[in-house]
Amino acid sequence: MKIEYPGDPDTPRSHLPFSPATRVGNLIFVSGQASVDATGKIVSDSFEGEVRRSIENLRKVLESAGSDLAHVVQTRNYVRDDSDVAEFNRIYTEYFQAPYPARTTLTRCLGGLLYEIDCIAVLKDTAD
Repeated sequence: MKIEYPGDPDTPRSHLPFSPATRVGNLIFVSGQASVDATGKIVSDSFEGEVRRSIENLRKVLESAGSDLAHVVQTRNYVRDDSDVAEFNRIYTEYFQAPYPARTTLTRCLGGLLYEIDCIAVLKDTAD
């Protein structure tokens, strides 16, 4: 199978050595998305602000790869502080609806970030 690296100018990029997304067949693997601007510069914010910016960046990467949040099958979430998990769950349910994607959430991690998310999704036109 051919491996593709979708993206467009609006896709958030990192200065680190990884692609925002990799597509193989109808699967899309999205690298960790954090609270960064289009150039990859970290945008520090409240926990809620960082979660929302990270998920919006995830949305942009998915759309540039031919998918969207409704076609996410698994997420991995990284929350720096245990005390933010309840707020994270509240915000998460605004972006992902039941039945929810498979999910892993790690806490007590990350350095300068409060939150990060990565995912696996399927292409929109092949999921139905």
